[in-house]
Amino acid sequence: MTEKQSPENLEKYRELIDDLDRQLIQTLSERHRVVREVFSKKIADQDQIRDTEREEKLLQKVRSIAAESGLDPYFAEQLFRDIILQSVRYQTQSLVDHQNDKLAVTSITVAFQGTKGAYSHQAALHHFSERYDEVNCVGYKSFKEAADAVENGEADVALLPIENTTAGSINDTYDILGERNLHIIGEEVLRVNHCLMAVEPVSLDNIRRILSHPQAISQCSNFLATLPRCKVESYTDTAMAAQKIREDADLSQAAIAGVYAAELFDLHIITKDLENQPGNFTRFVVVAKEPIICDPQLPSKTSMILATVHEKGALIKCLNVLGENGINMSKLESRPRIGKPWQYLFYLDIEGNQHEPQIRKALKEIENKAAYFKVLGTYPAKGMD
Repeated sequence: MTEKQSPENLEKYRELIDDLDRQLIQTLSERHRVVREVFSKKIADQDQIRDTEREEKLLQKVRSIAAESGLDPYFAEQLFRDIILQSVRYQTQSLVDHQNDKLAVTSITVAFQGTKGAYSHQAALHHFSERYDEVNCVGYKSFKEAADAVENGEADVALLPIENTTAGSINDTYDILGERNLHIIGEEVLRVNHCLMAVEPVSLDNIRRILSHPQAISQCSNFLATLPRCKVESYTDTAMAAQKIREDADLSQAAIAGVYAAELFDLHIITKDLENQPGNFTRFVVVAKEPIICDPQLPSKTSMILATVHEKGALIKCLNVLGENGINMSKLESRPRIGKPWQYLFYLDIEGNQHEPQIRKALKEIENKAAYFKVLGTYPAKGMD
């Protein structure tokens, strides 16, 4: 073995890469500190949050510098697009806090269903960590208990999953929105990557029992169908399933959960990417007791509930109001109306702010046509990362 190929020499290169990675993180941290200062100046000067012309000039410069430095320009551009989006995300959330007199608030308590390491826990940290010095995430057994915590003042907000690109809508959350006097003040979209994990790096052939949340089981049905000798059991939460596997220490058992849960409970990942479709995202909504003001310059969504009168074409008449006013509907969901057999509540998401004149006019028209109507809130729209 030559000197260049020796383990000692390879370890030196790895140490150098570790040092460079540390410098990258420190540089990104310093860049974010400057972004915070830029945001403060924009607020003082009442400037727009986003300057797309400057962003394109920056990306053009990045491509040029990358090419001169021998780095793939496409790779560099994609990296900086993510960096820019993170900056815009921070400034968007901070603008909402500024307009709702919350910039001085340094801590928040977030209720979620599950336990530490669950996807809801990850989404909560992702959504709030940059905005608050302290994010206190409290897990509850059910969505209902998480909503109760907000209503009782035990938590400031609850973060609830509402739809998944593989398994579809999460009805429990829609029912909570219909029954409670809660408002949607934000949303988060989390890429969900399901992993099969066990206490040791055992062979897949040795697994006889798999635990996970029903939604995760549904999203991984194609993979599970290839394991006819395994008993698949529903569990309260993905992270709780991982915790159960760790506690039992049974080599014939495994859990389906996320990478974060595997790290948290020191489990070995047997295989990754179990979901039926590769682009597997879960959308969460942030709910609170009071609505928020959302700046018109921010891309926004408005969510609402309505029940139609009992006559032919009643729903179409309400939806036509949106089209007539040039408003795009991004989501329509129906659920049985509690206590009223054969009646349904319709949940709608539209693009735009409820305080825009055209949208305000349209919502008023719909309210006049509906038997029941309620705006759940206007909040910044979140794309898929």
